[in-house]
Amino acid sequence: MQEIVGESLARRLVEWGVDTIFGLPGDGINGLMEGFRRQRERLRFVLVHHEEAAAFMATGYAKATGKLGVCVATSGPGAIHLLNGLYDAKLDHVPVLAITGMQETSVLGSHYQQEVHTTHLYQDVAAYNLMVTNPQQMPAVVDLAIRNALSNRTVAHLTFPNDVQVAAAAEDPYRHVSPGTPPASMPTVSRPPVAPAEDEIDRAVAVLDAGKKIAMLVGTGAQDARDEVLAVAEKLASPIVKTLPGKHVVPDDHPLTTGGLGLLGTRPSEELMEECDTVLMVGTSFPYGKFLPSPGQAKVVQLDVDPSLIGMRLPAAAPVTADAKLGLRALVAKLTRRPDRSFLEKHQRGMIAWRSDMAALQDPQRKPIAPQYLMGCVDQAATDDAILTCDSGTIATWAARHWTIRGGREFYLSGNLATMAPGLPYAIAMQHAYPDRQVIAFVGDGGFAMLMAEFLTAVRHELPIKVIINNNNSYGQILWEQIILGYPEYAVRHRQPEANFATWATGCGGYGVKVTQPGDVADAVRAALAQPGPALVDCDVNPNEPPMPGKVKYDQAKHFTEAFLRGQPHKMATMVTVARDKINELRS
Repeated sequence: MQEIVGESLARRLVEWGVDTIFGLPGDGINGLMEGFRRQRERLRFVLVHHEEAAAFMATGYAKATGKLGVCVATSGPGAIHLLNGLYDAKLDHVPVLAITGMQETSVLGSHYQQEVHTTHLYQDVAAYNLMVTNPQQMPAVVDLAIRNALSNRTVAHLTFPNDVQVAAAAEDPYRHVSPGTPPASMPTVSRPPVAPAEDEIDRAVAVLDAGKKIAMLVGTGAQDARDEVLAVAEKLASPIVKTLPGKHVVPDDHPLTTGGLGLLGTRPSEELMEECDTVLMVGTSFPYGKFLPSPGQAKVVQLDVDPSLIGMRLPAAAPVTADAKLGLRALVAKLTRRPDRSFLEKHQRGMIAWRSDMAALQDPQRKPIAPQYLMGCVDQAATDDAILTCDSGTIATWAARHWTIRGGREFYLSGNLATMAPGLPYAIAMQHAYPDRQVIAFVGDGGFAMLMAEFLTAVRHELPIKVIINNNNSYGQILWEQIILGYPEYAVRHRQPEANFATWATGCGGYGVKVTQPGDVADAVRAALAQPGPALVDCDVNPNEPPMPGKVKYDQAKHFTEAFLRGQPHKMATMVTVARDKINELRS
């Protein structure tokens, strides 16, 4: 059978090592689907229920594996639906190739049905963005797109008109009038580790040696450098602060870490950032400047593989462009072990108290159920190499503080886009990538409802993902963000009753259980995790549990009070919850 452009695409993806595509067919990509069919023994097509989920799956797959994620959608509305997931990939710097359909070339410009010019639509999200109009461009433009995505850790996009998809791959339809030739390429990319320059390392060592109170701030760019991060922190006597996307860089129970930073972070991390005189930033351009040292307070050494990100938040006295692993190895070889450990020990004591406070909030007696207790039960029952995916919202707070990174555990969420709804699609993609590992999606009722059809995807693909729904029947994070501005909450709670998502799970053919009583939480979580197939726990939690910052500032307390004085509903329930939390912390 004559090879068509759709098959040329599929074959080239296989030659690049792609084995999985997430997507949804449509008449705008029938030629591409035929190409995928012809390569079906080597290229798995994961049929989803919504294109947004396909893009999230490609992004999650890329985050967890470091490989290229690939998603496909039809022309017009299908391509539009991909955008949210693609922006998640772009903002979190992971390589994703988006493939879309386009109306055939003979009707373009005639206001034809579904004629959406996706190259215009994608011009902000995709670093490489091309409509393929001639079979002679294949397969080289596939190489160019993938090479851009991998080398720049970003999104690339190829769109194929219908008639080009089904054209013979060897067809040469036009006279060649330029001195150029059709591009020729190979499915290869050069991505050598970036070693640091010796003079940059020397400057960094000089700054670090001069510091007295040194803090390390590490992000997802350091996720493959755990041993090196710990070795440098040990020499510097430096507490390790972690961004939320970098949560699994080092174990949460390691004595050198004080956990996260920011609204979802810990009190010790915030306090040491207020006190430090030197900061070593590794693999992060942490965006929340209010939680970083004040201007002039601390000298900064910043190590990142992308030089454009260095100095973005704080002026870097010693910038180092390098891979985290190689840069830290070069540093540790020249650093002298610091004998004065008082700064580290002070914040280690603070971290012991913080962990005790957090454990006290996991109260099994509280009714309504405390969301901290739900997350604590998941943490205790999950395996030591489990992957936890998370949505944006209050669930991210509970996961940040009550999901313990230990052993080979990992943690993923939408870091910079902070979109709702990726938790479930991420879990599906990661279960495809790691079929023998436990994969758990910890999501809110709001995010789950957006893409809940993908639980059916998990059932149909026999993926044993576990879904834990923190059901507060509201958009909890938005609720508290309104209050913290001094405004009473508005239009953030759904009407009663809470949905029963467990019935959806069982209706799909999976396992589902609804939990409303605190005494049933632990057993329900353990039973779900023990299921051989897809399982879901829908747990009604206290909607009035505030995701309190690590340190409550005066302005925050002031605005909180103003919201109550201006007519905040549910005042009594919220105050009772806050009082119980404080009593439990004092008891600890």
